Amino acid sequence: MKRVLVVLLAGLFAGVIAASHAKLPPAPAKSDAEKTAEAEKAAAAKAKDAADLTKAQDKAVANYKKNKGGASMAPSKAAKK
Repeated sequence: MKRVLVVLLAGLFAGVIAASHAKLPPAPAKSDAEKTAEAEKAAAAKAKDAADLTKAQDKAVANYKKNKGGASMAPSKAAKK
């Protein structure tokens, strides 16, 4: 019984190894329309990311100026002592 189990496990292991080394067929070539659509989608995503970054930076600057920066950035007389 053990021998049968060992042989089955060895066969299973060999099958897994063979399947993991199998070569997949190449992806079909994209048409010009698909390439253009993909490029437009990437450009739109890049523009959205840039807008989100600018918005976040503006928010961070406004928060900094409100809480710490702004007029309080000038050296005070107490700091000059």
